[in-house]
Amino acid sequence: MSEHLAICDNPRAEELRLAALAAARSAAELLRSTFRTSVNAEHKTNTHDLVTDIDRRSQQIITESLLASVPDSWVLGEEKISTQPGQAAAGTVQWIVDPIDGTSNFVHGVAFFCISIAAAIDGHLVAAVIIDPISGDEFTANLQRALLNDVLLHPQSRPEQSRANLMTDYPGAESLKQDGDLALQLFGQWIEDFATVRRKVSAALALAHVAAGWCDATIGFDTKVWDVAAGAHLVRMAHGSFRGLSYGNSQLADHECPGFIAQGPGADYPSLDSAARQIHELRTGGGTQEI
Repeated sequence: MSEHLAICDNPRAEELRLAALAAARSAAELLRSTFRTSVNAEHKTNTHDLVTDIDRRSQQIITESLLASVPDSWVLGEEKISTQPGQAAAGTVQWIVDPIDGTSNFVHGVAFFCISIAAAIDGHLVAAVIIDPISGDEFTANLQRALLNDVLLHPQSRPEQSRANLMTDYPGAESLKQDGDLALQLFGQWIEDFATVRRKVSAALALAHVAAGWCDATIGFDTKVWDVAAGAHLVRMAHGSFRGLSYGNSQLADHECPGFIAQGPGADYPSLDSAARQIHELRTGGGTQEI
């Protein structure tokens, strides 16, 4: 499916990029100061899905900053907080926020996590910010360009599949239960097909690395909108491609889909398309609708 940027000349895109950047910077200081300290983690859906008080505090900081900067907006965040407003109205700004993408890494002292904020108007992404609090890298995009630390992102064409670097969090524990032997077969195929396969456990930051040209592709089959919205926009504005995997639900925008394939400029990796088809067939009972 292809998302059409019908509002590509929207004059608010740069305003929203700067508002998201200010909000993310405010929360980044909290994450830096609490990283590798004693943080109590709770289980959300299972032992692999963690949340901390730092996630909630980060969400609070970001939400208050965004609503103060852009009063005609509302926030869809991974963590629910008391100041979270109601629902969208036509023409209003929707913020899509993950206050810590990669909470498991954060909890275990692994320096690969980020703050992810996207802005959408009427379902179209118009701005994005991803901050890596530990490296200090700030990935941002409006509707004209993507930047890394205020320098234009324009990575070179990516190599052929056999020389490419893939990042993926698939399969996780839930995917193994859902997809059975196919999950391990696909992972094994990627190890054969790509030069390297890395598991980093942060879809947002993996997407930012694709936008920067540090990673050639990333794929996921069980993601939420706050995991990928900002990264999807960054990849596209850096001249890469992002395709949502809807499993037959054609009403979803690409960034709302439960799966995705993102590739750097010029990349077209058959192994990823094959995996997407096999997962689609398994999860839809062999349905032939658009994946």
